[in-house]
Amino acid sequence: MDAPPATFRVGDVWRGTWMGSSLVRRGGATLHYVGPAPAGPAEGPADVVDLPGVLLPGFTDHHVHLQLLPPDARTALAAGGLSRVVDFGGDPDVLAALAEPDAFGVAVEFAGAFLTAPGGYPSDRAWAPAGAVREVASADDAELAVAEQLAAGASRIKIALHADAGPVWSDALLADVVAEAQALDLPVVAHVEGHGQAARAIAAGVDVLAHTPFSEVLPAPAIEQAVAQGQRWVSTLAIHEPDARAVALENVRAFRAAGGELLYGTDLGNGAQPLGLSPAELAALADADLDETAVLRALVGGFGRGRWKKRLTWMPERPRTIADLTAAVSVSVADLDSVGL
Repeated sequence: MDAPPATFRVGDVWRGTWMGSSLVRRGGATLHYVGPAPAGPAEGPADVVDLPGVLLPGFTDHHVHLQLLPPDARTALAAGGLSRVVDFGGDPDVLAALAEPDAFGVAVEFAGAFLTAPGGYPSDRAWAPAGAVREVASADDAELAVAEQLAAGASRIKIALHADAGPVWSDALLADVVAEAQALDLPVVAHVEGHGQAARAIAAGVDVLAHTPFSEVLPAPAIEQAVAQGQRWVSTLAIHEPDARAVALENVRAFRAAGGELLYGTDLGNGAQPLGLSPAELAALADADLDETAVLRALVGGFGRGRWKKRLTWMPERPRTIADLTAAVSVSVADLDSVGL
């Protein structure tokens, strides 16, 4: 249920940069930035509510697998500082149910099933839930497979290019799959692993890499092409063993130096990880030379730009270090009246 309209005075607000003391206005389930707060209480609106702490857009984990998590994960993820998660592979019908609105849990977007070559990754993986893999053998099949994910409510398409774990599509069929998705305004997310697979995804115009490439150090022209076409990479740095992490760190530094946009993501469901913000992933981002502003941008991604809807982030004070971000709390717009009390 939407809360009544209200105006709040908050000590600081982050909108890509820190704005200082500000007024924000709640309308329904949406929070609007009004502008700088007047210098003194007497100069502000008579009905203004003073709100302790600082506000930021909702934080997102851009790579999770909800079916590999406990049933109450959405609530636990919100308690752990996240406002939204993006599921990158599962049974589309199950994910559609998990994405139903929940006032106490994170918002969910999802890609539906992994689209892969016949016998390709992750069709042979014990962890892959039933219905989580859709094998695609032809251009006609690609059209049907993409339509199936869209009909279930998917907001992007996940493809698998893992040459070390089984067959992958030809360049021609890869181009067909990407074209089918993008014709329906569905961004394409690729799991790339194995020599040459990241370069193939870049050449095919894939929109997002589900992991910072970790199989090989990419040549500068490939990274420059990825940046030029607006491709984004999801971090997932902390899941790797040292050798693969060193490769991923080198790639992400080069990608960011070329102007690439990084998104925070953990591959949650892969191994033991906390349900919420990951101290290990935040530390890995620091190792990749991201500062606090860059980490915040990776956490926010495209969520919360402009108006802030449903959920946002509250902290008791402006973070001084990247590690301080683990104190973040996800709150609903409706509950702002009681935050910090």
